[in-house]
Amino acid sequence: MKRIAAVLALAFAASCGGGPNPPDTTASAEKAAAAPVSADALAERFVKLALALGRHDANYVDAYTGPPEWAEAAKADGVSLDTLKSEAEAILAALEASARDGADPREAGLKGLTTAALTRIRMAMGEKLSFNEEARLLYGVEPRAYTFAEFDAALAEIDALLPGEGTLAERFNAFRASVAVPAEKLGPVFEAAIAECKRRTVAHYSLPETEKFTLRFVADKPWSGYNWYQGGFESVIEINTSQPIYLDRAVDLGCHEGYPGHHVWNLMVDAALSRGKGWIEFSILPLFSPQALIGEGSANYGVELAFSDEEKLAFERDVLFPIAGVDPALAGKLQALTKLRRELAHADTFVAREYLEGRLDRVEAAALIGKYKLETPALAARRIDFFDTYRAYVINYTIGRDLVAAHIEREKAAGADPWAAFEAVLKSPDALGVLTAR
Repeated sequence: MKRIAAVLALAFAASCGGGPNPPDTTASAEKAAAAPVSADALAERFVKLALALGRHDANYVDAYTGPPEWAEAAKADGVSLDTLKSEAEAILAALEASARDGADPREAGLKGLTTAALTRIRMAMGEKLSFNEEARLLYGVEPRAYTFAEFDAALAEIDALLPGEGTLAERFNAFRASVAVPAEKLGPVFEAAIAECKRRTVAHYSLPETEKFTLRFVADKPWSGYNWYQGGFESVIEINTSQPIYLDRAVDLGCHEGYPGHHVWNLMVDAALSRGKGWIEFSILPLFSPQALIGEGSANYGVELAFSDEEKLAFERDVLFPIAGVDPALAGKLQALTKLRRELAHADTFVAREYLEGRLDRVEAAALIGKYKLETPALAARRIDFFDTYRAYVINYTIGRDLVAAHIEREKAAGADPWAAFEAVLKSPDALGVLTAR
């Protein structure tokens, strides 16, 4: 057995009394087995499990800022999925055994993380799950049933705004082409957008003095933007230029990937939980876990938190359109179309579920994305690539955003400051429990 497997096995034996009992120490072993396992010990075991799982599941570890020697140990060969499955089950059993009256938020968070890791292990071993079961076990929620009829009203309103020849998708994309950011203007436009997103965020939050990000433009990715947290309060924000980037996306991506989205979320988790409390499980960000629901949901809602509709329109029209050299008179129509198109967001989940469960083939799924998300054939095909790679992850952008929005609205109705309520979600060790509590 290689080093990491031995570390995992020894950790469980030491903390849970899981090793064989010598004949003359039965009473001591029973006493140790009955003793609760500390959350710190279980958190360390989870992080080592997650790092080892990353050897089998290349997309699983999104960021890691913990002890470098643990990451090095995880690179060792020979850790089987069976070994990892047993360890995940053991961690969950220990969490169940240590549960007290009234759920401890940290332990609840650890349970969600470990359940998701066990699920990815099962999937890596070839187990087939339904879309809803995968979503529930990985992210803690299930998408509801959808019908395309509920999206038709938004399509009709978009159609009314874009009279003319050709399909609605063709007319929509012809208009969007008129508000695309020229390649040579991408840097200035995004720098201005991110700067404004940051200005609005730091008016409410005191961020670490050393925080910063590096902006990069990349190509040939299945996503439009990505934040890679580097630790030390630094991020790399990448924007995919293989697809057209429209002017309304600059603020969206600036808020989503930067302020008050992923970058700020990672800063707060790092400062408050990983460094502040010494909770080692927050040194790792598993992509397929309830953390993704919180990260994507808060990042999507962050756009609305930072900008009202009127503020976003004014900033795009008066600042970004001129920088890009695009007619500012088009800004109002772009915003109206973008708002209506957001009502089609859950079509993503509908199509992904039908496709991944085999009721649609790739061509049929792309055609429905083209119709109900108004994408070009090339972008529709890229979206199916996303489904293939990330599967049920698509729910995090929509259901996650809806949960965050509903929670913040409830807090506002009770008199809370929305920025403070948003910060509390970002810093919670069991944010999913916060959002789903009633």
